[in-house]
Parts: sequence; structure tokens; C-alpha cells
Amino acid sequence: MFSKDIGIDLGTANVSIYVKGSGIVLDEPSVVAVDSESKKVLAVGEEARRMVGRTPGNIVAIRPLREGVIANFEMTEAMLKYFIDKVGGKKWYSHPRILICAPTNITSVEQKAIRESAKRSGAKEVFLVEEPKAAAIGAGMDISQPSGNMVIDIGGGTSNVAVISMGDIVAASSIKVAGDKFDDAIMKYIKNKYKLLIGERTSEDIKIRIATVHPEGRQEEMDIRGRDMVTGLPISITVHAMEIKEALMEPIYSVVASAKALLEKTPPELAADIIDKGIILTGGGAMLHGLDQLLADELLVPVLVAESSMHCVVKGTGVMLDNLDKVAKKSALKGL
Repeated sequence: MFSKDIGIDLGTANVSIYVKGSGIVLDEPSVVAVDSESKKVLAVGEEARRMVGRTPGNIVAIRPLREGVIANFEMTEAMLKYFIDKVGGKKWYSHPRILICAPTNITSVEQKAIRESAKRSGAKEVFLVEEPKAAAIGAGMDISQPSGNMVIDIGGGTSNVAVISMGDIVAASSIKVAGDKFDDAIMKYIKNKYKLLIGERTSEDIKIRIATVHPEGRQEEMDIRGRDMVTGLPISITVHAMEIKEALMEPIYSVVASAKALLEKTPPELAADIIDKGIILTGGGAMLHGLDQLLADELLVPVLVAESSMHCVVKGTGVMLDNLDKVAKKSALKGL
């Protein structure tokens, strides 16, 4: 019976789907809008994201994934089913085989939750692969040779750092500090300095439009609106890029420290390869202005931002779908 193999980057911020033979067919926010009284799912993805912070009391916008893992099993299942159907799942005569990316240090319970969600969404078989490995492949790195490759993948919920050689991960670390924590840090800074409450969407806009983390970064300003904590009324203020740099220092240096610690643990021969080739930066967080320069300064190694960094993980699953039987064998050996 006819079926298609699909690769899914099940991200905290976005879900991307790659269908074998068709490429990337979906890239939508990991958000589900639910009626809190009837528990009925009202919208999923981009439509649900537009409702964040703008809904009546009975409509709740839920992000079912937090810090790289499933926080709400039922909503994750509903979201996956909706997305798989949207990309043509109903037209496939038998259930697809699904390859899903996961952070490097998730527990067996968290692995089981991802598998169960995918199976209940219609998958025939589910295979898990480490996110940084898929990101490295999607960024065009040749990880099959006996040579050191290092990738830093910064998503919405986790930052994964890995050294890869001979097609496998030699050393890796995963921390729950990434895009969401950057947004939180900006919101907290604005609240403390200006006594102004802003939402997640405003914080993300600031991060994208003017944020920088390098001392010689951009100098833009931006007008933002929020609610004054003293008067309770809406007001506008102007924030500068250097203020946002100050706000981001704590979470950014957690990522720097994680990369540094992994480099220190890397075998000398592989470390020498990494110095020659540089480190590849992937994920949505790779687009944070000045991050590549800051990492290069701190790690004393060239750092390059991958092309289409947000889609490296899902592109990597696409390459791996061509060798899904080999991936299945490796997954079985590792217990993934």
C-alpha cells in the first residue's frame, strides 16, 4: 500500500514537516487555540498564533511543547494530527513512517511521549534522531568522515551543542536556554527598567528587529507599547539596541558556557579539525544579530551561520529519509 515517509522538526516554537519527494511542505508555529470550557480545539499553527494575547477569556492559546519536550500530551497529539492531515495525510492509503528530531539529553519517558504522540497521530513507525545531528546534515556538513564537526543549534526551547564524527555524536550537551528565554529576558528587563508590561509577541519583535549581542552591534531604536504598571494605562516608550544587549547577556552567556565546556571535553584531534573548519550555527536563534561574532570571540574558533538556519533540522531529516532503514537500525541500537 502507498505511503510516504515524513520528517518532522517538532520544535518548541515551530513545527516543520518534510515529505519525501516533495521537500518542506509545512512550517507553522507550535500553538493550539482551545476553548477552555468545552476543551474543543479551535485553531492550530499560524491561525492560533495570531490569537496569542488577543483572545476572550474562554479561548486559551496553548504551546504544547516547552523546553524541547512535550508539556501537554493531548494538545501535541491534536497539533500533530492536524499538521499531518494538512500536508496530505488523509490522502495516503497507509500510515506514514515518521522521523522526528529530539534534543540530545531527553529522558526515556520523554522519548516515549514523542513516539506515542506521533503514533496516535497516524504514524506507522516512529524513529527519533538527535537534533544537532539532523541540523549538521541539513547545513551541508559531511559528518560521515573521521573528522570533527561542531554544530550549535539554538531553537525555541533548547540549545543543543554537539561534536560529530564518523556519522555519529562524539560529545553533546543540551540546555533549556534558547529563543523563549531570550524573549523572557527582554520582557523582564522592560518590566524592571520601565515598569512596563509587554507580551511575548512584542518581546519577539524587539529581538528580531533591533536586538544585538555584540558590543559593536547595531544601534537601532524601536518604539514599543505596553501597559504602565503604575497607572494601568497603555503607553509607548523607545528602547535602544544596546539596552536589549544588556537584557540578553545572562541567557546568551549560558549558551556560550555550554559550547565552551563541550569544546574543552572534545578529543584534541577533533578539536583541531573544528578550529580548521569552524563551528556551524543553526536554528532560529542563529539569526540573533551579533551572536556568531560573540561566539567566535569567546571560543576563539570561526563561527559561521548556516544558510536557511531555521530549516537546517528539517532539511536534515529530509536527507535522512533517503536512508531511513539505516537510521532505523541505528535508532534500535541506541534505544531511541
